[in-house]
Amino acid sequence: MTTPYQILCVSEHANDTEIKQAYLNLVKENPPDRDQERFQQIQHAYETIKDSDSRINFELFHFPETGFNALLDHAFKQESEIQPMHPDDFFRLLNAVSIDKAVMGDIKNKSS
Repeated sequence: MTTPYQILCVSEHANDTEIKQAYLNLVKENPPDRDQERFQQIQHAYETIKDSDSRINFELFHFPETGFNALLDHAFKQESEIQPMHPDDFFRLLNAVSIDKAVMGDIKNKSS
């Protein structure tokens, strides 16, 4: 899915003036009588990011569409990037858990 920034050919850090200038240039190149669909796409993109309030609203509430296959690919990619735990770290963790359980057992025995 293309973003309003991509449609208007501006960076995500563009200011109001740069966005408006890009919009006017694109409208001049794509008048509504030539390609109504493209004109509406440009118009919608401009309305979405035309000022700082609009850009904040877009950043906060825009949720990109993602296909199910893309989600699966992302999930499997993350899973494959998990690094195995070093044996020393594993034994430290195991000792910490064992000590905590032993301490908890002692506390239960003392309170009985």
